[in-house]
Amino acid sequence: MKLNPYFNFNGCCEAAFKFYARHLGAEITALMTFNDGPPEAAEQVPAEWRDKIMHASLTLDGHELMGTDGMCGGEVSDTGISGAHVVLHADEPGEAERIFAVLSEDGCVEMPMEQTFFARRFGMAVDRFGAPWMVLCE
Repeated sequence: MKLNPYFNFNGCCEAAFKFYARHLGAEITALMTFNDGPPEAAEQVPAEWRDKIMHASLTLDGHELMGTDGMCGGEVSDTGISGAHVVLHADEPGEAERIFAVLSEDGCVEMPMEQTFFARRFGMAVDRFGAPWMVLCE
């Protein structure tokens, strides 16, 4: 069995996945627009959304993150992703701080990166794309 998060973005999935690939060292393995799928799939979304991402996937150290531009059910939410965080485990405090700085830039810091009773570094942020992250160096 395998478990991986699947983000619903509000039209910024491609930019988010390219950002994660560039700054986290991830590899994009799929970036499919609604136009890339069967014609009946493209016809179910507004014309201006057909170049948006129907499905994206990337791998980071053997782990997979997936996403879409959120045309599930025809509704697009402008509230971002909520209800969960993806945790990135860093091996060293400096790496945790670098990752946190990248993810929190132009985003929202929920808890600043700092030493805690359970970790050498821990911080929480929602990135510029609305994705919630926890960065942890135990």
